[in-house]
Amino acid sequence: MQAIQFEQIGGPEVLKVVEVAKPAVGPGQLLVRNRFAGVNFIDTYFRSGVYPVTLPSSLGQEASGEVVEVGAGVEGFTAGDAVVYLGSSNTYAQYSLADATKAIKINTSVIPLDIAAAAFLQGLTALSLVTRSYAVKQGDWVLVQAGAGGTGRLLVQLAKHYGANVIATVSNEEKAAVARKAGADHIILYTQESVPESVKKIVEEGVHVVYDGVGQSTFDGSIQSLRRLGSMVSFGNASGTVPPVKLFDLTPKNLTLLRPSLYGYLVTEEERHRHLNELVELLAAKKLDIQVFKTYDLADAAQAHIDLQGRKTTGKLLLRID
Repeated sequence: MQAIQFEQIGGPEVLKVVEVAKPAVGPGQLLVRNRFAGVNFIDTYFRSGVYPVTLPSSLGQEASGEVVEVGAGVEGFTAGDAVVYLGSSNTYAQYSLADATKAIKINTSVIPLDIAAAAFLQGLTALSLVTRSYAVKQGDWVLVQAGAGGTGRLLVQLAKHYGANVIATVSNEEKAAVARKAGADHIILYTQESVPESVKKIVEEGVHVVYDGVGQSTFDGSIQSLRRLGSMVSFGNASGTVPPVKLFDLTPKNLTLLRPSLYGYLVTEEERHRHLNELVELLAAKKLDIQVFKTYDLADAAQAHIDLQGRKTTGKLLLRID
Protein backbone atom coordinates (compact mmCIF):
# COMPACT_ATOMS: atom_id res chain seq x y z
CA MET A 1 0.00 0.00 0.00
CA GLN A 2 0.98 3.65 -0.22
CA ALA A 3 1.70 5.73 2.87
CA ILE A 4 3.41 8.97 3.83
CA GLN A 5 6.58 8.57 5.87
CA PHE A 6 9.60 10.63 6.88
CA GLU A 7 13.09 9.36 7.61
CA GLN A 8 14.45 12.52 9.23
CA ILE A 9 13.17 15.39 11.33
CA GLY A 10 12.58 18.56 9.35
CA GLY A 11 10.22 20.69 7.33
CA PRO A 12 7.37 19.56 5.08
CA GLU A 13 9.87 18.52 2.42
CA VAL A 14 10.81 15.40 4.45
CA LEU A 15 7.38 13.85 3.80
CA LYS A 16 7.55 11.19 1.09
CA VAL A 17 5.17 8.68 -0.49
CA VAL A 18 6.45 5.15 0.12
CA GLU A 19 5.31 1.60 -0.59
CA VAL A 20 4.87 -0.42 2.61
CA ALA A 21 3.20 -3.67 3.60
CA LYS A 22 -0.48 -3.54 4.45
CA PRO A 23 -0.77 -4.04 8.24
CA ALA A 24 -2.17 -7.26 9.71
CA VAL A 25 -5.09 -6.90 12.08
CA GLY A 26 -4.61 -7.99 15.68
CA PRO A 27 -6.90 -8.56 18.68
CA GLY A 28 -8.98 -5.52 19.56
CA GLN A 29 -8.24 -3.86 16.24
CA LEU A 30 -9.94 -2.94 12.99
CA LEU A 31 -8.23 -2.85 9.61
CA VAL A 32 -9.66 0.22 7.86
CA ARG A 33 -9.46 1.21 4.20
CA ASN A 34 -8.99 4.95 4.63
CA ARG A 35 -10.84 7.41 2.41
CA PHE A 36 -10.01 10.68 4.17
CA ALA A 37 -7.39 11.59 6.77
CA GLY A 38 -7.30 14.80 8.77
CA VAL A 39 -4.28 17.10 8.77
CA ASN A 40 -3.58 18.64 12.17
CA PHE A 41 -0.96 20.80 13.85
CA ILE A 42 0.07 17.86 16.02
CA ASP A 43 1.29 16.17 12.82
CA THR A 44 3.72 19.05 12.28
CA TYR A 45 4.95 18.69 15.86
CA PHE A 46 5.94 15.06 15.23
CA ARG A 47 7.49 15.87 11.85
CA SER A 48 9.55 18.78 13.21
CA GLY A 49 10.71 17.04 16.38
CA VAL A 50 8.66 18.99 18.93
CA TYR A 51 7.30 15.60 19.98
CA PRO A 52 9.76 12.65 19.87
CA VAL A 53 9.34 9.90 17.25
CA THR A 54 11.17 6.77 16.19
CA LEU A 55 12.35 7.07 12.59
CA PRO A 56 11.22 6.26 9.99
CA SER A 57 7.79 7.39 11.07
CA SER A 58 4.37 8.07 9.63
CA LEU A 59 1.74 10.63 10.58
CA GLY A 60 -1.98 11.05 11.10
CA GLN A 61 -4.27 11.08 14.12
CA GLU A 62 -7.68 10.56 12.51
CA ALA A 63 -9.32 9.08 9.43
CA SER A 64 -12.57 7.77 8.03
CA GLY A 65 -13.23 4.85 5.73
CA GLU A 66 -14.59 1.32 5.64
CA VAL A 67 -13.77 -1.65 7.86
CA VAL A 68 -11.95 -4.35 5.90
CA GLU A 69 -11.26 -6.83 8.68
CA VAL A 70 -12.25 -7.18 12.34
CA GLY A 71 -9.77 -8.45 14.90
CA ALA A 72 -10.38 -11.07 17.57
CA GLY A 73 -12.45 -9.94 20.53
CA VAL A 74 -14.00 -6.96 18.75
CA GLU A 75 -17.77 -6.66 18.92
CA GLY A 76 -20.12 -4.24 17.21
CA PHE A 77 -18.21 -3.91 13.93
CA THR A 78 -18.37 -5.90 10.70
CA ALA A 79 -16.55 -5.66 7.38
CA GLY A 80 -18.03 -2.89 5.27
CA ASP A 81 -19.01 -0.63 8.16
CA ALA A 82 -18.31 3.05 7.62
CA VAL A 83 -16.23 4.33 10.54
CA VAL A 84 -14.29 7.30 11.81
CA TYR A 85 -11.50 6.74 14.30
CA LEU A 86 -8.56 8.17 16.20
CA GLY A 87 -5.24 6.92 14.89
CA SER A 88 -1.73 6.80 16.31
CA SER A 89 0.45 8.55 13.74
CA ASN A 90 -0.66 6.04 11.10
CA THR A 91 -3.56 7.47 9.08
CA TYR A 92 -1.64 9.09 6.19
CA ALA A 93 -1.99 5.73 4.43
CA GLN A 94 -4.33 3.65 2.31
CA TYR A 95 -4.90 1.18 5.15
CA SER A 96 -4.52 1.62 8.90
CA LEU A 97 -5.07 -0.33 12.07
CA ALA A 98 -7.57 1.28 14.42
CA ASP A 99 -8.10 0.58 18.10
CA ALA A 100 -11.73 -0.52 18.09
CA THR A 101 -12.36 1.40 21.33
CA LYS A 102 -11.42 4.65 19.55
CA ALA A 103 -13.63 4.07 16.50
CA ILE A 104 -17.31 4.66 15.94
CA LYS A 105 -19.68 3.69 13.16
CA ILE A 106 -21.32 6.47 11.17
CA ASN A 107 -24.30 6.74 8.87
CA THR A 108 -22.77 8.31 5.77
CA SER A 109 -26.14 9.55 4.57
CA VAL A 110 -26.17 11.79 7.67
CA ILE A 111 -22.44 12.36 8.24
CA PRO A 112 -20.36 11.98 5.05
CA LEU A 113 -16.91 10.42 5.34
CA ASP A 114 -15.08 13.68 4.63
CA ILE A 115 -17.03 15.60 7.28
CA ALA A 116 -16.47 12.81 9.80
CA ALA A 117 -12.70 12.90 9.26
CA ALA A 118 -12.68 16.70 9.34
CA ALA A 119 -14.56 16.85 12.63
CA PHE A 120 -13.17 14.01 14.67
CA LEU A 121 -9.87 14.99 16.29
CA GLN A 122 -10.55 18.72 16.47
CA GLY A 123 -14.15 18.09 17.49
CA LEU A 124 -13.18 15.76 20.31
CA THR A 125 -10.46 18.19 21.36
CA ALA A 126 -12.82 21.15 21.45
CA LEU A 127 -15.55 19.14 23.19
CA SER A 128 -13.19 17.92 25.91
CA LEU A 129 -11.84 21.45 26.43
CA VAL A 130 -15.26 23.05 26.95
CA THR A 131 -16.67 20.21 29.07
CA ARG A 132 -13.65 18.88 30.99
CA SER A 133 -10.74 21.35 31.07
CA TYR A 134 -13.09 24.18 31.95
CA ALA A 135 -16.80 23.41 31.89
CA VAL A 136 -18.35 26.35 30.04
CA LYS A 137 -21.70 27.44 31.44
CA GLN A 138 -24.42 29.94 30.67
CA GLY A 139 -23.19 33.53 30.90
CA ASP A 140 -19.45 32.80 30.99
CA TRP A 141 -17.03 35.03 29.12
CA VAL A 142 -14.74 32.96 26.90
CA LEU A 143 -11.69 34.06 24.89
CA VAL A 144 -10.70 31.82 21.97
CA GLN A 145 -7.28 32.55 20.50
CA ALA A 146 -7.17 31.94 16.71
CA GLY A 147 -10.93 31.72 16.55
CA ALA A 148 -11.05 31.16 12.78
CA GLY A 149 -8.83 28.06 12.72
CA GLY A 150 -10.07 24.48 12.66
CA THR A 151 -10.21 23.91 16.41
CA GLY A 152 -10.88 27.59 17.12
CA ARG A 153 -14.09 27.61 15.06
CA LEU A 154 -15.34 24.55 16.91
CA LEU A 155 -14.50 26.10 20.29
CA VAL A 156 -16.47 29.20 19.34
CA GLN A 157 -19.45 27.11 18.27
CA LEU A 158 -19.41 24.86 21.33
CA ALA A 159 -18.94 27.75 23.77
CA LYS A 160 -22.00 29.42 22.22
CA HIS A 161 -23.86 26.09 22.36
CA TYR A 162 -23.31 26.06 26.12
CA GLY A 163 -24.45 29.67 26.53
CA ALA A 164 -21.22 31.66 26.76
CA ASN A 165 -20.27 35.12 25.53
CA VAL A 166 -17.41 34.54 23.10
CA ILE A 167 -14.48 36.77 22.13
CA ALA A 168 -12.34 35.48 19.27
CA THR A 169 -8.93 36.70 18.15
CA VAL A 170 -8.03 36.61 14.45
CA SER A 171 -5.36 38.09 12.20
CA ASN A 172 -7.44 39.81 9.51
CA GLU A 173 -10.93 40.80 8.39
CA GLU A 174 -11.38 37.68 6.27
CA LYS A 175 -10.84 35.49 9.31
CA ALA A 176 -12.98 37.83 11.40
CA ALA A 177 -15.90 36.99 9.11
CA VAL A 178 -15.25 33.28 9.64
CA ALA A 179 -15.23 33.65 13.43
CA ARG A 180 -18.40 35.78 13.38
CA LYS A 181 -20.17 33.17 11.28
CA ALA A 182 -19.15 30.56 13.86
CA GLY A 183 -20.92 32.65 16.51
CA ALA A 184 -18.29 34.92 18.05
CA ASP A 185 -19.87 37.92 19.78
CA HIS A 186 -16.72 40.06 19.66
CA ILE A 187 -13.65 40.06 17.42
CA ILE A 188 -10.12 41.22 18.26
CA LEU A 189 -7.62 41.70 15.43
CA TYR A 190 -4.47 40.69 17.26
CA THR A 191 -2.29 42.10 14.47
CA GLN A 192 -3.66 45.61 15.09
CA GLU A 193 -4.54 45.81 18.79
CA SER A 194 -3.51 44.56 22.20
CA VAL A 195 -5.56 41.51 23.11
CA PRO A 196 -5.61 42.11 26.90
CA GLU A 197 -6.51 45.80 26.48
CA SER A 198 -9.26 44.98 24.00
CA VAL A 199 -10.65 42.26 26.26
CA LYS A 200 -10.83 44.71 29.18
CA LYS A 201 -12.78 47.17 26.99
CA ILE A 202 -15.34 44.44 26.27
CA VAL A 203 -15.56 42.98 29.79
CA GLU A 204 -13.69 45.04 32.38
CA GLU A 205 -12.98 42.27 34.87
CA GLY A 206 -11.62 39.92 32.18
CA VAL A 207 -12.78 36.55 30.91
CA HIS A 208 -13.53 33.38 32.84
CA VAL A 209 -11.44 31.17 30.55
CA VAL A 210 -8.99 31.42 27.67
CA TYR A 211 -8.59 28.56 25.19
CA ASP A 212 -5.16 29.07 23.62
CA GLY A 213 -3.86 26.73 20.94
CA VAL A 214 -1.34 29.25 19.59
CA GLY A 215 1.24 28.94 22.35
CA GLN A 216 4.36 31.03 22.66
CA SER A 217 3.24 34.28 21.00
CA THR A 218 -0.12 34.54 22.79
CA PHE A 219 0.48 33.01 26.21
CA ASP A 220 1.28 36.18 28.18
CA GLY A 221 -1.63 38.08 26.62
CA SER A 222 -3.96 35.22 27.44
CA ILE A 223 -2.92 35.26 31.10
CA GLN A 224 -3.42 39.04 31.24
CA SER A 225 -6.92 38.70 29.78
CA LEU A 226 -8.23 36.58 32.65
CA ARG A 227 -10.30 37.75 35.58
CA ARG A 228 -9.70 36.73 39.18
CA LEU A 229 -10.11 32.93 39.53
CA GLY A 230 -9.92 32.57 35.77
CA SER A 231 -8.69 29.49 33.91
CA MET A 232 -5.97 29.40 31.29
CA VAL A 233 -6.26 26.35 29.02
CA SER A 234 -3.14 26.07 26.86
CA PHE A 235 -3.60 23.23 24.39
CA GLY A 236 -1.32 23.89 21.41
CA ASN A 237 2.00 25.20 20.13
CA ALA A 238 1.15 26.69 16.71
CA SER A 239 3.58 29.60 17.23
CA GLY A 240 6.12 27.59 19.24
CA THR A 241 6.23 25.98 22.67
CA VAL A 242 5.48 28.08 25.74
CA PRO A 243 8.60 28.89 27.80
CA PRO A 244 8.77 27.72 31.42
CA VAL A 245 6.07 29.41 33.49
CA LYS A 246 6.72 31.18 36.79
CA LEU A 247 4.01 29.82 39.05
CA PHE A 248 3.96 32.99 41.13
CA ASP A 249 2.67 34.83 38.05
CA LEU A 250 -0.63 33.01 38.67
CA THR A 251 -0.88 34.13 42.27
CA PRO A 252 -2.21 37.73 42.05
CA LYS A 253 -5.50 36.58 40.52
CA ASN A 254 -5.52 32.98 41.85
CA LEU A 255 -5.49 31.64 38.30
CA THR A 256 -5.77 28.03 37.19
CA LEU A 257 -3.40 26.85 34.45
CA LEU A 258 -3.93 23.63 32.47
CA ARG A 259 -2.02 21.97 29.63
CA PRO A 260 -4.43 19.14 28.79
CA SER A 261 -4.19 16.35 26.23
CA LEU A 262 -7.24 14.92 24.48
CA TYR A 263 -6.07 11.38 25.14
CA GLY A 264 -5.91 12.11 28.85
CA TYR A 265 -9.69 12.49 28.68
CA LEU A 266 -10.17 9.21 26.76
CA VAL A 267 -8.54 6.79 29.19
CA THR A 268 -11.54 4.81 30.40
CA GLU A 269 -14.17 3.03 28.34
CA GLU A 270 -16.83 5.30 29.86
CA GLU A 271 -14.93 8.42 28.78
CA ARG A 272 -14.41 7.17 25.24
CA HIS A 273 -18.05 6.15 24.89
CA ARG A 274 -19.26 9.46 26.26
CA HIS A 275 -17.15 11.77 24.14
CA LEU A 276 -17.22 9.85 20.85
CA ASN A 277 -20.99 9.45 20.98
CA GLU A 278 -21.58 13.02 22.11
CA LEU A 279 -19.60 14.36 19.14
CA VAL A 280 -21.38 12.14 16.62
CA GLU A 281 -24.75 13.21 18.06
CA LEU A 282 -23.80 16.89 17.70
CA LEU A 283 -22.75 16.30 14.09
CA ALA A 284 -25.87 14.33 13.23
CA ALA A 285 -28.05 17.05 14.74
CA LYS A 286 -26.21 19.69 12.66
CA LYS A 287 -25.16 21.53 15.81
CA LEU A 288 -21.65 21.99 14.45
CA ASP A 289 -20.77 23.61 11.15
CA ILE A 290 -17.72 21.78 9.79
CA GLN A 291 -15.79 23.71 7.16
CA VAL A 292 -13.31 21.83 4.98
CA PHE A 293 -10.92 24.47 3.67
CA LYS A 294 -9.12 22.23 1.20
CA THR A 295 -8.70 18.55 0.31
CA TYR A 296 -5.32 17.35 -0.98
CA ASP A 297 -4.24 14.11 -2.61
CA LEU A 298 -2.19 11.86 -0.33
CA ALA A 299 0.94 12.63 -2.35
CA ASP A 300 0.49 16.35 -1.58
CA ALA A 301 0.72 15.97 2.21
CA ALA A 302 3.79 18.24 2.28
CA GLN A 303 1.84 21.08 0.66
CA ALA A 304 -0.94 20.62 3.21
CA HIS A 305 1.64 21.10 5.99
CA ILE A 306 3.05 24.20 4.28
CA ASP A 307 -0.41 25.76 4.04
CA LEU A 308 -1.36 24.82 7.61
CA GLN A 309 1.78 26.25 9.16
CA GLY A 310 1.62 29.33 6.93
CA ARG A 311 -1.67 30.37 8.58
CA LYS A 312 -3.30 30.33 5.12
CA THR A 313 -6.31 28.29 6.20
CA THR A 314 -9.63 28.99 7.90
CA GLY A 315 -10.97 25.49 8.28
CA LYS A 316 -10.00 21.85 8.13
CA LEU A 317 -7.43 20.35 5.78
CA LEU A 318 -7.94 16.79 4.56
CA LEU A 319 -6.02 14.20 2.58
CA ARG A 320 -8.06 12.27 0.01
CA ILE A 321 -6.84 8.68 -0.17
CA ASP A 322 -7.67 6.95 -3.44
